[in-house]
Amino acid sequence: MRRRTEPPKLEATLSRLAASLAASAAALALAAAPRAGAAQEGAATDRKLIADQYKWKLGELFPSDEAWAQAKAAYAKKLAGFARFKGHLGDSPRVLGDALTELGALRNELERISVYSESRSNEDTRVDGPRVMNTEAKSLAVAFGTATSFIRPELLALPAKKLKAAPAQEPRLKPWAMYLDDVLRWKPHTLPADEERIVSMTGDLEGAGNDVYSVLKDADLPYPTVKLADGKEVRIDNAGYTGARSTPVREDRIKVFQAFFGALKTYEGTFGATLQAMAKGTSFDREVHKFGSSLEAALFQNNVPVSVYHQLVSDVNANLPTLHRYLKLRQKMLGVTELRYEDLYTPLVKEVDKRFTIDQAMAMTLAAVKPLGAGYQEKLQHGFQAGWTDFLPSVGKHPGAYSTGVYGVHPFQLLNYNGQYDDVSTLAHESGHSMHTLLAYEHQPYPTSDYAIFVAEVASTLNENLLFHKALTDAQSDGERLALLGEHLELLRTTLFRQTMFAEFELQFHTLADQGQAITGAKLSAMYRELVRKYYGHAQGICRVDDLYGIEWAFIPHFYYDFYVFQYATSIVASTAIAKEIREDEAKGGTAARDRYLNMLGSGSSRYPVDLLKGAGVDMTTSAPFKAAIEDMNATMDQIEALLAKQPPPK
Repeated sequence: MRRRTEPPKLEATLSRLAASLAASAAALALAAAPRAGAAQEGAATDRKLIADQYKWKLGELFPSDEAWAQAKAAYAKKLAGFARFKGHLGDSPRVLGDALTELGALRNELERISVYSESRSNEDTRVDGPRVMNTEAKSLAVAFGTATSFIRPELLALPAKKLKAAPAQEPRLKPWAMYLDDVLRWKPHTLPADEERIVSMTGDLEGAGNDVYSVLKDADLPYPTVKLADGKEVRIDNAGYTGARSTPVREDRIKVFQAFFGALKTYEGTFGATLQAMAKGTSFDREVHKFGSSLEAALFQNNVPVSVYHQLVSDVNANLPTLHRYLKLRQKMLGVTELRYEDLYTPLVKEVDKRFTIDQAMAMTLAAVKPLGAGYQEKLQHGFQAGWTDFLPSVGKHPGAYSTGVYGVHPFQLLNYNGQYDDVSTLAHESGHSMHTLLAYEHQPYPTSDYAIFVAEVASTLNENLLFHKALTDAQSDGERLALLGEHLELLRTTLFRQTMFAEFELQFHTLADQGQAITGAKLSAMYRELVRKYYGHAQGICRVDDLYGIEWAFIPHFYYDFYVFQYATSIVASTAIAKEIREDEAKGGTAARDRYLNMLGSGSSRYPVDLLKGAGVDMTTSAPFKAAIEDMNATMDQIEALLAKQPPPK
């Protein structure tokens, strides 16, 4: 998952960078398995024992923490100087060109400062020094938002005709044309300059709930240790849980689930308070900027119709029988009389529970993206060799995976690689984000070099799709094919259905906040438990979900980034359709679908995300792409059932 920024709304986005920069955990990124080398064994190790080749090179941002501190101090002085443009943006296109050029430079430098401090903090969330740096960077982002909050109100005070004509009169404004058009789109939701300044100063407060949540869950919470059937003791923290939950020993899985969610349940009230704090901040922003709902406010940022969100939830609920078909198939393949929530992560085919070294994972990813062209492969291979990625889990390291970047430098990836196929898929996923970042940087000027998550997760899930089909083609046995088909089904379950379930939950608690109702941990757990049981067919006896697992919402950091997760589901819908066209074109010797897709990646934010996807061949305002994804899921199950039918009956 890539951190969220929306460049067409620069000054408003950056006033909330404190919240957006931390949007880094990916739900599909964690799994545990042994890796080659002493420093690569177990769920987590001391970071000092990990070889440098498996760590990212943050020195390309700043050579040291001291250099970062000097840059931060100098930045504060530069930011103070931006006030000279206040009241003068309408003087002439030249003055506006000066202001926006300096705005871009300030934002780019702030990203460098923020990405470095966030990355250093994520290496070990227990260490005070980098954590303080990250907090200071977030405060600096709020200061940026405050210092630049006059821009949009002042621009909106100008005649729209004058604003639209400015790029033709000043060459430096041409890269900012999309930004200026977007400013006009925001007119109904923009306050007078002094009021916007006051609102921007609440940025630290909006991010406070997430800050407390992250420290509690990732650093301070006293996670238990459990002894597994093989005698191994595992600390069931974030990484330990996501690795041990896939064990083939059912009693161990139940023990791991009970221990982990029991630990979260102990702090249910605190977790509820942190999520309520975030939701209150979102509702405040919604109200002062005159949106009908927090959902409308969040989707307006990227000009995504609210109907897309509601249509996704409606489509998924109407197709829960497809998910239930998969769950019944999983029960059959695991050979259990009753499927439990604890059974959802264990491999379907035990004898093909392969492990992959990091080098193998890189080679598999490079081979998989061959349909995207030699140029794409070469750039990604360079990134693997140039220190873009921090591969391995270590004690205190931020869980999950993400890709981020700084314009003028390159992308950076955080992983917690543990050697399973899911980890290979995560590498392909994050590499999709990183290549999207790189291509946008190469083809766009700074103002349009970023992109919305609505299209970002297309790049990541498309790479996963290509990896799956390449691995399926190369499979040497029906057992391997079954394992891969099972992994593909899991991707669809966790991305299409599970993320939409998250989105439905998110809509529920934000609606409560918008209505001024209290949000408590117990209420959140009850709401979440009801949704999980609906999706997984608890009442129909399809999958048993224990009462305790209603606390699972406290494990999901994405809920602190308002209305973020639905884009995983819409993206896999879009990427499934695009990847199919690319593969079919390649089989015929054509490149039209690939070229449309690469053009989208290189377009950054030069168009709104729905329009970018239309250019790549999918219309997300309709249900047609969703229907194609459901057809793909059912076709995958057809293949599995055909392979199972070939197997001899058990003796």
